[in-house]
Amino acid sequence: MAQPKKKTPKTKRAKRRASCFMPVRQPALVRCPNCHGLKRSHFVCSHCGWYKGREVMTVKVREEAAE
Repeated sequence: MAQPKKKTPKTKRAKRRASCFMPVRQPALVRCPNCHGLKRSHFVCSHCGWYKGREVMTVKVREEAAE
């Protein structure tokens, strides 16, 4: 079995393992120019279905049960 020629430094080993423990970043949110709701940038607005100034999908409106 192959053996490493030199010992791996602690910093290099730590940098390789650090990706497992990095905190997950929240996606950047911007205001939709059509409905002014929050949406992810470069994504279709989930509230109104608009992207880049035009409607690209229709959004079904959920009816809440009035009790």
